[in-house]
Amino acid sequence: MGLLVYVNGDFVPRSEAKISVFDRGYLYGDGVFEGIRGYNGRIFRLDQHLERLYRGARAISLEVPMTPEELRDVVLETVRRNNLHDCYVRVILSRGEGDLGLNPLNCHFPATLVVIASTIALYPREVYEQGLNVITCVTRRNMPTALNPQIKSLNYLNNILGRIEVNGAGAHEGLMLNHLGYVAEATGDNVFVWRDQRLLTPPTHAGLLEGITRQVVLEMAEEMELSPREEMLTLYQVYSADECFLTGTAAEIAPVSRVDGRMIGDGKPGPITKRLMARFKEVTVAEGVPVG
Repeated sequence: MGLLVYVNGDFVPRSEAKISVFDRGYLYGDGVFEGIRGYNGRIFRLDQHLERLYRGARAISLEVPMTPEELRDVVLETVRRNNLHDCYVRVILSRGEGDLGLNPLNCHFPATLVVIASTIALYPREVYEQGLNVITCVTRRNMPTALNPQIKSLNYLNNILGRIEVNGAGAHEGLMLNHLGYVAEATGDNVFVWRDQRLLTPPTHAGLLEGITRQVVLEMAEEMELSPREEMLTLYQVYSADECFLTGTAAEIAPVSRVDGRMIGDGKPGPITKRLMARFKEVTVAEGVPVG
């Protein structure tokens, strides 16, 4: 049997997983989503991902059509029905079907909820051994007063414009700066640097999504006594760092070897990055909600 997708209460084959062309997620990017990983038959940090989804929904006045416990069960059942041991789960929530107008008050249908369980490989395996080639994007990260990056919304055009620049440059990823010129995040990942015997990452008010993997790394760094700190970062601090890496649910922990043509450290994944990568693998295998 092929991939089964949850769509508004039903599990249907991929070819039958459809939403209305009047759905506001399609028309306006009006909704929120989460990407969640499963390892070794367990869903990693499932509750934290769902908490972020519900926070984002509240921020845009979108009512989730079920309780967190019910949605948790739907995610687990979607993975079970697709018989996946290691997986990537996408939970998509839109405001639902409406008219062609902008006003959400004219949306008289329930929210649309879709859950997809499949697999993902964001970067080729050799990247984790050799490091990412990263550029700085001209496109600036959305200002929090315009569209707060802490809301993981279906409107990802800001990130996509940055990604187009990355593709044009033939790079692996791109750093996005905020309106003040400080490093916010990459087009799809959070940023860390190791310098002066400290592990640094931009604070959320720099204009970034508060990543789940980012939080895991901060926790691991505390355990490993790496003096993790949130600090506004300039490009100079990135260029002159001893090590740099990106974090995200899909990317996990990805070392960076070059930024804007400048070699980071000795141009290879550094010892601190390698320690965190190894510890992250241990944590993801040991923790998580059993699929059952």
